Amino acid sequence: MPWQKTGPMDEKIRFVVAAKEKRVPMVRLCELFGVAPKTGYKWLHRFEREGTEGLQEQTRRPRSNGRAVSQEVAERLLDAREKHPTWGARKLLAWLAERSPQAEWPAASTVTALLKRHHLVVSRQRSQPRPRRTTPLAVPDAPNAVWSGDFKGYFLVGDGKRCDPFTVTDGYSRSLLCCKSLPSQRGETVQAALTETFREYGLPTVFRTDNGAPFGAPSYGLISSLAVWLVRLGVLPEYIDPGRPQQNGKHERMHLTLKQDTALPPAADLRSQQRRFDAFRKLYNRERPHEALGQKPPSSVYVPSARSFPRRLPEVAYPGHYHLRQVKQCGDIKWLGHLVRLTTSLHGQTVGLEEVADDCWDIHFGPIRLGRFHKALPHLGLVRAHQKPLPMSSV
Repeated sequence: MPWQKTGPMDEKIRFVVAAKEKRVPMVRLCELFGVAPKTGYKWLHRFEREGTEGLQEQTRRPRSNGRAVSQEVAERLLDAREKHPTWGARKLLAWLAERSPQAEWPAASTVTALLKRHHLVVSRQRSQPRPRRTTPLAVPDAPNAVWSGDFKGYFLVGDGKRCDPFTVTDGYSRSLLCCKSLPSQRGETVQAALTETFREYGLPTVFRTDNGAPFGAPSYGLISSLAVWLVRLGVLPEYIDPGRPQQNGKHERMHLTLKQDTALPPAADLRSQQRRFDAFRKLYNRERPHEALGQKPPSSVYVPSARSFPRRLPEVAYPGHYHLRQVKQCGDIKWLGHLVRLTTSLHGQTVGLEEVADDCWDIHFGPIRLGRFHKALPHLGLVRAHQKPLPMSSV
């Protein structure tokens, strides 16, 4: 005798027939058939209403979608994305809500799904976590507390000339304070661009950059000619660790948006490219919502610095107990009968020496500790400093 074959539908029919006979309690019957009482009652009610048709497998797809977007709203979202192709869902919603506050807009996740369906969003791979910096960087807790500066990677414009965009941002408000194509990356060129920016917006407390030229130098305290100028202005140069651009991540992220909006593809010439930079800076500061600011544009948060750019470059001041020495043209100072090698970037500048132990002296330029000199070990010269600079208020 062949084995009897049964399927899900046969078992459901057997179940509802047994349930209608009521010879076995419903809970016990559900245990025998291996289903939950809720499922058993559901099958029975469907059988009584629709017969065997009610026992067919039902689709689990919802009858309605509460997150469905109307055609009109979808078109407005897609039009906004076309105008601002680098903006995400939250920025698009904040920008549209400001212009149409009475309209009902979907959630950001719904907008992201809409953009994905139209192939307007490309998923990015997550980067590997990196070890944290042991010495913390300054915290931008107010406008002008920390500015960041850097060169965005150069590119060629339509006529083949090289474009080197130099940018400066405020770490607290994310305002883009400077975006200019400079003729070179020399310190004098950067100083001229910073001078114009300082005159317009005032002086920051900290200016954060990488440690490459022209910002830093392979010398004691990473002192470059540009850093000397900043210290004399009362601005503390701050350097991220080598190979760690994520320590200046806000500024680097702005560079990505700058590239997407102004250089894909580049303009025909440098003058046209600069016009793109100017238009981008205006849009970025005044209209583009920023998530870290509660979807407000940076101009709604930023205020210029109360410290104005001085007419004359002041000298560096030191505490009264420091011993002062002027750096010679060759970058040396004479101390305790020995020549101490510093750097030619400090030529003509005054440095301060502080005794920290017997015959042991720390050498400072303003808030920056350059290193330590031991009279008993003059052949070692100046031992490089590894501690972070002092706060400006301590000078």
